[in-house]
Formats: sequence, structure tokens, C-alpha cells
Amino acid sequence: MSPQIFAHRGASGIYAEHTRAAYLQALADGADGVECDVHLTRDEQLVCIHDPTLERTSNGSGNVADYTLAQLRELDFSSWKGARVPAELGGPRNQLLTLADLLRLLRSAGRSIALAIELKHPSPFGLHLEAELVAFLLDEGWDPESSTLGNLTISFMSFNPDSMHQLGEIAPAHALCQLVADVEPEEVREALSFGSITSGAVINLMRRAIDEGEALIDAHTVGIAGPGVAYVRAHQDIVRRWVSEGVRVRVWTVNTQEDAELVAGLGVQEVTTDYPAEMRSFFAISSGG
Repeated sequence: MSPQIFAHRGASGIYAEHTRAAYLQALADGADGVECDVHLTRDEQLVCIHDPTLERTSNGSGNVADYTLAQLRELDFSSWKGARVPAELGGPRNQLLTLADLLRLLRSAGRSIALAIELKHPSPFGLHLEAELVAFLLDEGWDPESSTLGNLTISFMSFNPDSMHQLGEIAPAHALCQLVADVEPEEVREALSFGSITSGAVINLMRRAIDEGEALIDAHTVGIAGPGVAYVRAHQDIVRRWVSEGVRVRVWTVNTQEDAELVAGLGVQEVTTDYPAEMRSFFAISSGG
């Protein structure tokens, strides 16, 4: 059976990530589900943005948490990609999505959609992010027992084991996805631009979090393992064991035929990709469909 295909921040290989256009394209491409990242604004609104800062994906600067939602809506979140956004996908000015916006978009899809929500940490709001997300979803009509909301099946993802523990107080294990990845010191230093002592402390904390996360998967406290594709390449035996033990494995970010063949050979049940149409076509052909 072909893996379930999640569009990574929408069809982000084509349009700017997390934008209305990217998610509408993902639905048009036949993605089984979509993935999004959430942060809280200064006025505690849930917005679909990956980074804690604005420079990479908008014409703004500074921290997402320092802006109100109204201020963020004044920024351009699509032009940096260099792709023209047609009017039927919202045009260039209507691209920032709150989580509420994304839910409305997905609810109108006319078919069942899986929604994977990643909670981004570290957050200046700490685990209040989780509390706000749960409160919002309950207000929208989310059923915690089944983790469904109308035509949507919702799962929660985080690298932070504390996030999984908190969400596990209300959400079922089958809706919890512990993210794991090998920690590369140079990548951490580049990303954080810290000195060696500070970054060393961060690396140690991250490694402990990954160890704790792997333990949650092994204990079946969470029902979904979320390894990066580099982790899968390096630890194929672990991934194979998870699959054999009944753990769902959701691999990110699978964008090449080589990686698609790897995860399919390991029996991985879910993949996250920037190119849902291409991955859907590849798996259909490889399975003889």
C-alpha cells in the first residue's frame, strides 16, 4: 500500500510555504493531508508560520511573538518565493493564514483530510502554546477521543517531549507524533548564531530531548514516530523495528525518488513532502496503481 502523503507546509515546492496558495495547490494535487507549524502572536492568535522570526518568509523583521495578528496581516508572506500567485489562489495580498483560516480552507475541501499540526519550540509562551491550541480546537468542535473535526483527522507533532506529555492529557496516543532527528552541532551553531559554550548547552539539551522522544516512541506513549529523512537513512534498523511494532512512521521531508524508494522499502506509512503531486504520482506508479 502506498504511503499517505502530507503536503509539507502546503505544496511549498511551488508556492511560498504556509500560504493560502500552497495549501490550495496541495488540495488540488490530491494530498491526503497537510502539515502546518503554529506560533502565537503577541495577542495570542495561532498563526501558520515555521520560524520564530519573520525575515526568511516575509518582508518583516523581528519575532512573530512581538507582532499582533493585524500587524502580521500587513506583511508580504509570498513574494520571497518568486512565484506569481494567481487570483484563484488568493492573489499576493491574501496569503498569511491563521490556524482558523486553514481550518476553514480544509473544511471546504469536500473530502477527508489529515491535518498535522507542529507546535514550535522553544516558544516565548512555553507550553501555553499547547493550551491555547487545545482550547481553540475544542471551541471549533474537535473531538479529543477520535481527534477528528468534521472531515479533518488531526494529529499533533513536536520535537519537545514535554509537549507530547501535555497534549497526551487530552489527545489519544494515535494522534501524537514525536519528531526525531540527529543533532548536528554545526547546523545548530549556524541556526542559532550562538558562541560555542551556549550552542554546546543547546546541543546537549536537544540531544536529551531526542533521547526522551525516542523513549516515548519505544514505550508507545505516542503512536506516531516522526523522523527526518536523514535520520531514516542513518537508522534504518530503528525505523524498520518501529514499523514492525505497529508504530506509524511519518517521514519528513521526502522530495526525491531515491528517498521515496527508501521509505517505501522500509514500510513507512506516511511521508511529508514539498511536492505532493510528484510523490503521489511516484507511489501510484511504483505500486502499479
